[in-house]
Amino acid sequence: MENLLIPASLVAGALLAVQAGANAQLSKAVGSPFGATAIQLSVGTIALAVIAALTCTLGTLLALGDARWWHVLGGTASAFYVVSTILLFPRLGAVVSVGLFIAGQMLASLALDHFGLLGVPIAPLGTSMMIGGLAVLGGAAAIVLGQQGAASTLSASKLGWVALALAAGAVLPVQGAVNALLRAQIGAPFAVGTVSFLVAALSMIVVLLLAMAVLKAPAPGLGGIVRMPWWGWLGGFAGAIYVTTVFVGMPVIGASAVVGFTVAGQQAASVLVDRYGWFRLPRRPASSLRLAGVIALLAGVAVIKGF
Repeated sequence: MENLLIPASLVAGALLAVQAGANAQLSKAVGSPFGATAIQLSVGTIALAVIAALTCTLGTLLALGDARWWHVLGGTASAFYVVSTILLFPRLGAVVSVGLFIAGQMLASLALDHFGLLGVPIAPLGTSMMIGGLAVLGGAAAIVLGQQGAASTLSASKLGWVALALAAGAVLPVQGAVNALLRAQIGAPFAVGTVSFLVAALSMIVVLLLAMAVLKAPAPGLGGIVRMPWWGWLGGFAGAIYVTTVFVGMPVIGASAVVGFTVAGQQAASVLVDRYGWFRLPRRPASSLRLAGVIALLAGVAVIKGF
């Protein structure tokens, strides 16, 4: 099982690069990032529910009544993360924001492992885990510094936004740990994923309604969907694979390892997406510093796992 979860985590992380491109197209098609996210999460919910039904595990949802109420709220982290990206990208830039997300994810996952929080097996911070964690954080810093002009966006006046970015990254491993607790109670990963995505979709619909009422954000329209490329629908499927892989992998290989591998897969795929302009995204040649950062990420998770 462990040998399968390592490549699965890398692939799940790489799919986040696919999700980013797909969601950009969906957002353009409906004219609202909030609406696009709600649609994407709904697609993920339906996909996971269908898989749960095909694997005859959808009935395990009847056991939700015996679960602690907060074990079903893992999906709210997805809504918080998405709203944070919408707020942060115009203020800090995508590269800096992603670097801070990585830092938040790594710090939270190390804390989950070290203290055994939220049911994650205790894995005290030994020398290898500390070195690996520092390598991952150093790799994230190199990725930020490797993007021209990215580091200059950080300033004392933006410390609040920096804190939000770190928190947005930190909620992702916490979401995985909470979903793992729910899986321990009902025992069916696809059913758990269905609950997580349903909660996330409902949370995002609430966010959309608030944004329309308070911020006067435009209502999403469906007219542009007919002109959207077919792969614009892949965001929900990519997100479903990522979320399921994370909460299945955490109890087996540890929070920091799962986070490290998914982040490494995401960044490695992002280099290719940027280099060749896949998914209609702008071409951005990878600098040597950014490539070094991705290599540091991979080396860091290898050290964490004791390879």
